[in-house]
Amino acid sequence: MKIAVFSTKPYDKQYLTEANAKRNHEFVFYEPHLNEQTCRLTEGFQAVCVFVNDELTEKVLQCLAHHGCRLAALRCAGFNNVDLHAAKKLGMTVTRVPAYSPASISEFTVGLMLTLSRQIHRACNRTREGNFALDGLLGFDLCGKTAGIFGTGKIGAGTAKILHGFGCSVLASDLYENAELKSLGIRYASPDDLFRQSDIITLHCPLLPETQHLINAQTIAVMKPGVMIVNTSRGELLDTDAAIAGLKSGKIGALAIDVYEEESEVFFEDFSSRVIQDDTLARILTFPNAVITGHQAFFTKEAMSAIARQTLDNISAFEEGRIPSGIIDWENIKPR
Repeated sequence: MKIAVFSTKPYDKQYLTEANAKRNHEFVFYEPHLNEQTCRLTEGFQAVCVFVNDELTEKVLQCLAHHGCRLAALRCAGFNNVDLHAAKKLGMTVTRVPAYSPASISEFTVGLMLTLSRQIHRACNRTREGNFALDGLLGFDLCGKTAGIFGTGKIGAGTAKILHGFGCSVLASDLYENAELKSLGIRYASPDDLFRQSDIITLHCPLLPETQHLINAQTIAVMKPGVMIVNTSRGELLDTDAAIAGLKSGKIGALAIDVYEEESEVFFEDFSSRVIQDDTLARILTFPNAVITGHQAFFTKEAMSAIARQTLDNISAFEEGRIPSGIIDWENIKPR
């Protein structure tokens, strides 16, 4: 198949090309995002391969269909950037990579917790300037703390197991309870109880209308003073303005975000020699008790290899008339 790959970085090209070595699909790599302005580039292609910040709106999907494109192969797990109803009406198949390497994100999530709890980010900056004093770097143990986990799919479950191993008391909230986690003594609680009881809250649920701004001014208000909040799932799960207010008041003692609700024009790009125009993001970067990373949690060798293999498996299955293992189930969508 002839496939247009959007939002391409050098590592995307490397891993997709390696995975395609024995399949012989024809890839054309584009650096820009797929959107209404760039969808004209898809003329003559049978499929597109897209990532988290590509915009598969109804208009874009109509453009793809007009050009004869019948497959949108996402090289990520989430699909909140796709108008699924429009795709269904147009008869377009949408595939994703639901479980490429859950450990990569679980481990990164706990890494962010350790960074904040032990002030590793500040210590690194100090020592580079020759300052080895410990004043102001007093941390706290994760062991013995109550960690609340929203969403216990593969990533959330992995995070729960790591934190359980650290000696945390783990609370979980999900529509579907994980029997293995319960066997470890991890307790399921209502969202309200989780907010009230947790010292650390980490988000691992999909972005749906009912989870948008799950962390907001009202939910922050009932949390423990000095709560740590970590988001490595989807940016819009957290109301950024409410989080800033919480940091200013001290209600939020530490914040780590690997995703951001307005990330599409900033993340994955180098702004080191430019002024960031997003005032909200610039404001968060000034807080010493906040750590921001650029949608990095998935980024391991193992995950990139798995993403490329699954993406190519989905494309090949579609071409051969088989049902791709990563196809989105229109009738019973449960993003995990």
